[in-house]
Formats: sequence, structure tokens, C-alpha cells
Amino acid sequence: MQDPSDDAPFTYLPGNEAGGLLIIADHASNRVPPPYGDLGLPRAQFERHIAYDIGTEWLVHRLAAFTGAPALLTRFSRLLIDANRGEDDPTLVMRLSDGAIVPGNAGVDAEERQRRIECFHRPYHRAISEQIDRMLATGVAPVILSIHSFTPAWKGVARPWDVAILWDRDDRMVAPALAAFRARGFVVGDNQPYDGALKNDTLYHHGTMRGLAHLLIEVRQDHIGNQDGANHWAKTIFEVVTPLAARPEMRKAVFYGSRAGGPGM
Repeated sequence: MQDPSDDAPFTYLPGNEAGGLLIIADHASNRVPPPYGDLGLPRAQFERHIAYDIGTEWLVHRLAAFTGAPALLTRFSRLLIDANRGEDDPTLVMRLSDGAIVPGNAGVDAEERQRRIECFHRPYHRAISEQIDRMLATGVAPVILSIHSFTPAWKGVARPWDVAILWDRDDRMVAPALAAFRARGFVVGDNQPYDGALKNDTLYHHGTMRGLAHLLIEVRQDHIGNQDGANHWAKTIFEVVTPLAARPEMRKAVFYGSRAGGPGM
């Protein structure tokens, strides 16, 4: 697929397409491609969680190396357009994010919104769909593993969780993953600090609607803010997820419908 040195909207890490696992990262990058410049924001704002999920890019690269699984990571900031939102979501292009006004988004009209969808959002999701198709063609249904991160505190209140599992209806991977992380002594959020029931988000579209087992893992950002921490968590997630993804019940298409609600922060 795309060379990560070019202006492609995503990075593709090739892997074993018959291995039964696909890794994705919707908010891996704080990059704003030309011609959008800095969206009118000072550089410091791009080091915050409003621009990307801190620590996830390195974590996913290491996790892909451990598992041998293919991976897809965005190469555009969520401030430009949020890959984990449906195309019709009003929060797809944020004008205000956690107190930061985004000048470059203030004048976004329907035409510009559609341009960003077609140049960034849609190619990433098309690549996920095509990768799933290739994996299904091997005769092995893939489990989709989505990696995110969350801030250690929100509005001045510390968050106690080390890691969180977000989910909608399909709990095939969820219940055993919660148990496995807790058995290792971690404080684990079950749909906390965010609710995973967001209609038309990435896993709704590629997991729920296709009947594929899936799991969204959020790691607290102070755990993965450097490469040593990200390496540790990549190994931990590998040890938790790999045996679960190999279970026979993960290989069947199951359609649950949705209990979709609103987005978290």
C-alpha cells in the first residue's frame, strides 16, 4: 500500500493475513498535512490529547511486531478530522476541543468537510475494509483490535484506571479481556472513562456491522508516554489478546445490532 514517507493518510504495516488479528489506530498521529498548516494553533496544542492519542503510534508498531499482524494507523490529526466518527457525526471536525478553539476549523463548510472526508477519513476506512476482505479471503475471520489512549486526569480529577475496554454489543473479546487484565492486577475501566456505544464509529462500522469479534483497548497516557512504557504495554496486550483471539468463538460472524449512544471525551 502507501509508502509512509509520502502524504498518504494512513500507515500500513504488513503482516500475516491468515493470522486472525488486525490492529488499527484511529488517532495515532498529530500530523496536519499540507496545505492545512497548523490550523491556526500553537505547536504546544499538538502535543496534547486533543490532537492525537499519545503513545499509541509506537505501541501499535511494537504490538504489530510482537503479533505479526497487519496494522493500519492514521497519519492525520484528529483536529483535522476524527477517524473514529461516522461521516455524518457533528463532531467529525471539531471547532472547539477541551478549551482550545481551532481557528482552521472555524470556517469549515459542507464542501470543505466533504473534501477532508474524501482525502483523509474515507481512504483510511476503505483501507480497513479492504484489509478485512483480504483476511476473510484466507478463510480466517480476523479479530479487530483498536488501540487508543486516555488522559490521566479529566477536568482536574484523576482517573484511576490503568487500561480500559470500550464496547457496544459484542462481548466475545470483552469479558475475557477484562478478566485477564484484572488478573494481572490492573485497574480496568469497563466502558469507562468513555462509552464504547457510538454509532458509526470505527468498530461499529468494521466490527459490529460485519459481525466480526473486536476489542477497543484504551491505555492511560502516562503509562505509554515513552518508548519503554509503550514496549511494556505492547507486550502486555500481546500476552492478553493473542490467546483470546485464537478461540473458536472469535471466528464466527455474529450480529448483535447496536445500543449506540453519544461520544465521550
